[in-house]
Amino acid sequence: MKFGVYIPSQHPATRDPGAMLAEQVDFVHWVRDLGWDSLWSGQHFLTEEISHMSTIVTLTRLAVEAGDMELGIGLLLLPLLNPVEVAEHVASLGVVTGGRLIVGVGVGYRDEEYAAFGVPKSEAGKRFSANVKILRSLLSGEPTDADLPWCTLRGATLSVRPPRIPELWIGANADVAVRRAARLADAWLINPHAPLSTITRQRKLFDDERARVGLPQPRQTPLFREVFCAPRSEDAHELAQRYLGAKYQRYTAWGQADVLPDDDTFEGPFGELAAQRFVIGNPEECLEILNSWRSAIGVNHFILRAHWAGMPFEKAKTSVRLLAQEVFPHLRELEDEERVW
Repeated sequence: MKFGVYIPSQHPATRDPGAMLAEQVDFVHWVRDLGWDSLWSGQHFLTEEISHMSTIVTLTRLAVEAGDMELGIGLLLLPLLNPVEVAEHVASLGVVTGGRLIVGVGVGYRDEEYAAFGVPKSEAGKRFSANVKILRSLLSGEPTDADLPWCTLRGATLSVRPPRIPELWIGANADVAVRRAARLADAWLINPHAPLSTITRQRKLFDDERARVGLPQPRQTPLFREVFCAPRSEDAHELAQRYLGAKYQRYTAWGQADVLPDDDTFEGPFGELAAQRFVIGNPEECLEILNSWRSAIGVNHFILRAHWAGMPFEKAKTSVRLLAQEVFPHLRELEDEERVW
């Protein structure tokens, strides 16, 4: 079982970027020394009120600081990007990390991002599937052909090869996207906001589609979750409501709720939203929630985000310390006990 952490990557736009980077370096040292297994960052463009540094640049800067941790990209918005440029960046980052790289990709949902890149949103699925195939081919070292409006290749190969071909994980919300991930991905990176009931249903869709096309079950079942752990449950909920609640109001304004499955919504009081989706509480409560996901769908790589825009940095550090010292050892023990039986 592995535990990954999302770096504090989103901040109020008024913050000094240099100060944010210094905090990120400190955070990486902190989680590395606490024994976390992987380090993650994602991608958005033109977020305006939120400062968000480039994912590839940030992970490249932090790679040496991370020691032996795996680095994860979660996610690149692949329909908006040229697959050759993505492959070059990924191959180079693979070299920088010594092969300790996982590449997560997704379709995205924000109209502003699609408009900025001149990509019709109606073509998102087609572009995504085509770009995944090109990316895989280039990273494998195979001569690659493509004859697309946005990419033409004739036996192309990369000039830089990573020491290990990175696993390609796909994030997906809607049922059609989950089935697509089953066909194209090394693993489905389960999103941070769907409730367990939705994911349990979609996991069956994923497994059935995987079997239909003759692919084995993935080596890893990764789950991305929003988490906040504090010594007292009431403090954890108060802080999460203040900062995570604001984040999901922003997500709704950005249009993320529009791409949820038909049986899902972000509507309702924060307490109800949190109870179904997030990992919030004292160490005992966080252990219970995380173990419910492990037991229900076999999660073996938790990717957790414990910091949101505006939250005091020291609060996030306390949360990841409590998780590492008082929650993860018990989860590993539970897994070991089941393996023995």
